[in-house]
Amino acid sequence: MLIEKGTIVTESTSFQGDILISGGKIKEIGEKIEKTSSTTKVIDAGGCFVFPGAVDVHVHMELPVGPGLCSSDDFESGSRAALAGGTTTIIDFVTPLRGQPLPEALAQRKEQARKSLCDYGLHMSITSWNKHTASEMKNCVEKEGITSFKVYMAYKDTIGLEDRELIPVMDTAAKLGALVAVHCENGDVIKYLQEKFLSQGKTSPRFHPLSRPAAVEREAVLRALTLSAAAGCALYIVHVSTEGALAEIAAARLAGQKVLAETCPHYLLLEKKEYLRPDSAAAAYVMSPPLRPKGHGAALWQALRDDVLQVAATDHCPFNRKQASHPDFSKIPNGVAGVENRLALLYTYGVLQDKISLNRFVEITASAPAKIFGLYPRKGALQPGSDADILIWDPAYEGVISAETHLHNCDTNIFEGFPIKGKPRLIIRRGKIAYEKDSVMLKKGAGLYIPRGAPGLYP
Repeated sequence: MLIEKGTIVTESTSFQGDILISGGKIKEIGEKIEKTSSTTKVIDAGGCFVFPGAVDVHVHMELPVGPGLCSSDDFESGSRAALAGGTTTIIDFVTPLRGQPLPEALAQRKEQARKSLCDYGLHMSITSWNKHTASEMKNCVEKEGITSFKVYMAYKDTIGLEDRELIPVMDTAAKLGALVAVHCENGDVIKYLQEKFLSQGKTSPRFHPLSRPAAVEREAVLRALTLSAAAGCALYIVHVSTEGALAEIAAARLAGQKVLAETCPHYLLLEKKEYLRPDSAAAAYVMSPPLRPKGHGAALWQALRDDVLQVAATDHCPFNRKQASHPDFSKIPNGVAGVENRLALLYTYGVLQDKISLNRFVEITASAPAKIFGLYPRKGALQPGSDADILIWDPAYEGVISAETHLHNCDTNIFEGFPIKGKPRLIIRRGKIAYEKDSVMLKKGAGLYIPRGAPGLYP
């Protein structure tokens, strides 16, 4: 396969050229490549950008969140939406029950993930600490290629950890050369505020952000940084939403601490005012951390430019209207859809509005997440020897985001009505056409589990 006449864009350069693919890998990149055979399929990318296939390192497909309640996208539907949006590789999570052996939870999750159309990796969540956890973490790294572990500082009734449990997780990860990803919110303060509002009859979704104010994120970020510094552990802070958290991260990076961080399109583009909608509509915006007041989004864009944040992921975890319908805001499942819309939103409202460069766009959606989580240069790269995961992007496309047309298995979209400019014209995954003419071409189970190497891209 030969892609010709496109503008090739990586994290560091842009030029017009051709890409030759053979055996599922990129064989050659140059300004002009001649056909090697009469059977070579030629793809004209004239007028288009050619990006590496995007990598989303924070998704939750078919995530159980309570008895009989699961996020509405499974690995098949969610990965199909990801491909349609330009993402060719995802990293999801194993979330063991408290006390469940990690290998048992991993085997169950791998079986669910076999439906994926995208290539995929897995983070291992640590939801409790016992005498077996350290050895099981070692097995994850050395035998399974899982080099990142997720911990939660909220949700202490179910999957969250106390500080006394966070410390041995971080210490073990440091010894293994692994990365610890942290959900940073002060769970004790959140629980106190939730109970306070509910006791006063304040039950609507507008009290969700009030129960999780910006300070609970900043405090938890500082505490996570303090604990990880003591343990000598590399840290990755997920879904950063506040200016205060950015200040703590920036200071730690300036001091040389090994800390990396992400944000998500909804924190860049939406605000707290969405919770003032009627309750049934406001429930669709319940996520954690919640949307913030005006001003935080601008600070997040600046942090992406300044490399205080390295990644724009999605935290994709959608729920349908019926699932999100509950009179008690604290019991509305937390999560929104986004895996299909990420690139179009970042391109339209980031690149085209001069908030980020085109090269930075590629970096925060493909190369940096691949480097951080040990996938690079197999994924997230346009270079000889890399997997031929290639996104041909049509910058002339204009459209509008709608739940009526998206592929998410969800009847709402928090970006409903957002105009977008630019979308995938054609996507290649490991040398095969994955998306063409507005259709996903791969079938259920076409994705591969990808073991990962050592984390990277530190200060």
